[in-house]
Amino acid sequence: MSQPSYELRPGADESPVILHVPHSARTIPAGVRAGIELDDAALERELDHITDAHTAEIAEAAADLAGITPWRFVNRLSRLVVDPERFPDEREEMLAVGMGAVYTRTTHRGVLRQEDVDPGPLVARYFRPYARAMTEAVAGRLAATGRAVVIDVHSYPSRALPYELHGAGPRPPVCLGTDRFHTPAGLAEAARKAFAGCGETGLDSPFSGTYVPLEFYGTDARVNALMVEIRRDLYMAEPGGPAGPGLDRLAGALAGLVDSAGR
Repeated sequence: MSQPSYELRPGADESPVILHVPHSARTIPAGVRAGIELDDAALERELDHITDAHTAEIAEAAADLAGITPWRFVNRLSRLVVDPERFPDEREEMLAVGMGAVYTRTTHRGVLRQEDVDPGPLVARYFRPYARAMTEAVAGRLAATGRAVVIDVHSYPSRALPYELHGAGPRPPVCLGTDRFHTPAGLAEAARKAFAGCGETGLDSPFSGTYVPLEFYGTDARVNALMVEIRRDLYMAEPGGPAGPGLDRLAGALAGLVDSAGR
């Protein structure tokens, strides 16, 4: 690769907040595309369903609006290359539907890659460098401010897709994913208040958990984390359509959360 598959966009030195945007891109390098079984039209449809469209724009606008500019870590490649938020081993529950770090199945449980594909080369080339860089970004915030707050910016469809393991539960306008160790009650409450004007917020349904680099996961309480899952009908035409006016309202809400979390 001539350049990394991710970008760290600096914020204020005094900000502990990192807005993490892992699933907003659609780019797939040609060498990776060759291992995907879908034809071009089917791949575009899959990208419409699997991509958290416009979340990078929401994070960018929120960073511009925030009183203290957060840091942003943005994935430049599609999650169909590798999904940087999966466990790279048997701990990952999404392996049950062919969606570990390297996906073999689509959102509708069709064939994306051959089942016997070796994920090792993709993990080595894309997953591990991304994980190292995110680890370094968190370590940088810890060194500069004594703490780090990772806010994951995601979106999800208004109707459950076949791949979802927990799709039968509530699908609120804003779902907050939490972790027992890394999500203090105050952070979740700050998010509820920040997004109050966007509709109901819910906890851990249909998606749960947070992203914390494994070096800190479950051991370093200075690292706080929260996942923000925005239902796509709030701000865009589904699936994969253009953004609408709801994007600005959501960006303002996210900026409010950034400011609360950064205090």
